[in-house]
Amino acid sequence: MQQDTEAYYWTQRYKEERTGWDIGSPSTPLKTYIDQLWDTECKILIPGAGNAYEAEYLWKKGFKHVFVLDVSQTPLLAFSKRNPDFPKDQLLQENFFDHQGTYALVLEQTFFCSFVPTKTNRNAYAKKMHELLIENGKLVGLWFDFPLTGDMEKRPFGGTKTAYLTHLEPFFHPIVFERCYNSIAPRQGNELFGIFQRRSTDRPK
Repeated sequence: MQQDTEAYYWTQRYKEERTGWDIGSPSTPLKTYIDQLWDTECKILIPGAGNAYEAEYLWKKGFKHVFVLDVSQTPLLAFSKRNPDFPKDQLLQENFFDHQGTYALVLEQTFFCSFVPTKTNRNAYAKKMHELLIENGKLVGLWFDFPLTGDMEKRPFGGTKTAYLTHLEPFFHPIVFERCYNSIAPRQGNELFGIFQRRSTDRPK
């Protein structure tokens, strides 16, 4: 989809409050991971961040180089209202695939599962993540663990561990990729937690 189409789609979801993925706080698996981070100078990107509770949590813990990216302005404005001291130039209204920058860490909150699950889209996601990370940088986050249906309008989309690895392994070394033990109750058994380290630059195009 074009950026304007995507921005309109997600903006309408927020305006109509059709945001079933929004739990109103940092997800437990990501919060647990964040609590183990020590380098507050680490440059972090959270793409497709929505209301970005993980970014808010990081900011309040002293991480000052957190960048929040979303194609819709609506959640970014809501985030800024909640966190008026957060730098405006670190709130990015952009299409993920157009974004330019390099990061030590990308935090993924089922962002992968927001795209129409074509092979082209999922491969483009993996390639772009590889591009945005520094050498040995990490992609860390959550992927939904439930079967895809034939409904291409019902976002977020699911998938399987095997299917996800098909797209990610050419670009990333999986350090951890297992079903979450600490998902919130409504998502218990339906989330995979992954830590992927960027492979060297001589990877497939």
